Parts: sequence; structure tokens; C-alpha cells
Amino acid sequence: MALRIKRSRGGEPHGFRPEKLPKVALAARAVRCAPCTLLCGVLMPRIDDYNQAAALARETLSEKNPDLMARFSGSDITRNKAGAISLTLSFLNQALRITWPNLEVFFEKTGEEIPIQQQVLVLHYLQGAWVSSGAEPTGEWISFQEVPDGRFYLDAFQRRAKNPLVQTFGEKVELMVTLAEQAYGAQTFDQGDASVLLRPLPMVPVVLILWKGDEEFPPEGNILFDQTIIRILSAEDIAWLAGTVVYPLIGMAKQGH
Repeated sequence: MALRIKRSRGGEPHGFRPEKLPKVALAARAVRCAPCTLLCGVLMPRIDDYNQAAALARETLSEKNPDLMARFSGSDITRNKAGAISLTLSFLNQALRITWPNLEVFFEKTGEEIPIQQQVLVLHYLQGAWVSSGAEPTGEWISFQEVPDGRFYLDAFQRRAKNPLVQTFGEKVELMVTLAEQAYGAQTFDQGDASVLLRPLPMVPVVLILWKGDEEFPPEGNILFDQTIIRILSAEDIAWLAGTVVYPLIGMAKQGH
């Protein structure tokens, strides 16, 4: 059944909360995602902070069974003739190659290492996929406010993802749909005046929604997540992921795509 969503007078979509969220405790992370300090506007993290976060995640992940990891994370696993193992993971509609057990992350197409901030996000995704035993999306959608600790990071989430989305595409909602289809292979969704469903990571579907402005309301929008995301990523990782989805679309819009 399609989920019906409408706007409140304050501009925030409502009516999309599931009747009851599962009481799932987030697994403890070895470290919090380094980008959270950037998102909160408190400190600019150093590259060393990202490197440390990645190293701690790799240490934890390297002990896991790679075949189970591939299944839980929606990755493909390959072994070459020498027995070397690697995973292939889709991230923002690009194939990544992840070596095992070193867990170095490269673009499959170019062989270049992905930016360290994105490495941390991908490694945390693998950790969450393992802890959740590959939790499949349910089709129950939640807002960022409903993510554990989401309200603490709400201002950062709005500044990094939601507000730029609305500011760029609020008056040209069809362009968002077109660019999301081009960039991510997104599918049209049935909410708002324009919306798309995409999977930046295999087990993490995301919906971008826009409402056109009218005499009563300015343009508005929101970003929704399948409720299983709370079993996979922390609030700061989700905020970072949302911005990572939105900013390439804004860049494409500015370039006249």
C-alpha cells in the first residue's frame, strides 16, 4: 500500500510514521563517524581522524567471514586464481572494489581509492550490515527525526541535505527527478509533487520528496529512509549519507545538466 504523506502548516511532511517502530538497539561502533564533528559545525575533522575511524572499522571487519559479509551487505564476492578475495559493492550507482581482509576501497572502473570520508561511510555500512545480519528493507518510511539521536543532528541534516535540496530544486522539481534518474538510476515515487526512490547502498533505500510552492506555502521537501536504516547506520552516518546523495545532484544542476 502506498504511503500517503502531506505537509503540515510548519512545512514538515507528516503522516508517514509507521504505526510502531521496532525496538532495535544500535550496535556500538568502535568509533563514531568522523564527519559528525563537521556536520555539527563544531570542529573540522582532520584527515587523521578519518584515517583512525577507517582503521578501527577495518580492524573489526577483517575478522568477519567474507562470504557472509557479501550476503549481508548485498555485495558480490570474487576470488582470483591466487585465492585473493574482494567484494564488489554498489555505492551511489558506482561499483566499488573492496579488498579482503585489508578492506581497502577503490572505484572498480578506475582503480582509484575513494575519498577517505566515503571510505568511512562504506566501512560503517559494512559493520551495520553485519550486525543486522543483512536486514532487508521493509517499505516502512521514517524521517531523520525518527532516527535514534536524529534530533540531535537535525540542524546539521537540514543544512547539509534537506535545505540545499529544496533551495536548488523547489522551483524545478522535475529537474530533480531527471537528474536523480541520470545519476543514480532512481525510480519515480508517488509522494509530493515530485519524488524519487534510490539506493545509495544496497540495503539502504532513500526517498527524496519535493512540494512546489503555492500561495500558502513556500517550496518544501524531505528525505525519508527505510526504518531498517537504524539497524545499519548511526544518525551522523545517515546525515552524511544524505548530503552525499544530494550534493552531486546540485552540482549537476549548476552545470546545466
